Amino acid sequence: MTIQLLQLRPVAFDHPDAVRLNDEVQLEYAERYGDDGDATPLDPTMFAPPRGLYLIAYDERDQPVATGGWRSQDENGEGYTDGDAELKRMYVIPAARGLGLARRILAALEDDARAAGRLRMVLETGAKQPEAISLYASSGYEQCPKFGYYRFHELSQCFAKAL
Repeated sequence: MTIQLLQLRPVAFDHPDAVRLNDEVQLEYAERYGDDGDATPLDPTMFAPPRGLYLIAYDERDQPVATGGWRSQDENGEGYTDGDAELKRMYVIPAARGLGLARRILAALEDDARAAGRLRMVLETGAKQPEAISLYASSGYEQCPKFGYYRFHELSQCFAKAL
């Protein structure tokens, strides 16, 4: 199957295509970790510009094939620091993997967060997601002290990159 990306579109986190892809990534998390998926509390307003952005990649048939977003974070009791932009819900459907879509979304999110005045992009992923870890490491992210909802979880791995 050949997929050609036509465009990245900003959408609301509660847009029907975003909800569908989020459901898919939650199923994948459940399969990999044997639980109910990512329980991090997320609200659609967290991704509303200028304090965030949510993107969906659409193919030539106008079908959603990949997604990702960032939300503003500042110093709090969960380990974030002032000026953080937190990457959330990076996901590429299985049929579209290996085409560079995640890297393209990641770059667009970094550019947007930088333009919004954020100083650092941070993310949390799990040890059972080696593809994600490889993407982030090859994109200049380095492991950092744990933060966020899963900061005390053994399989949690956190990464950061100066913007």
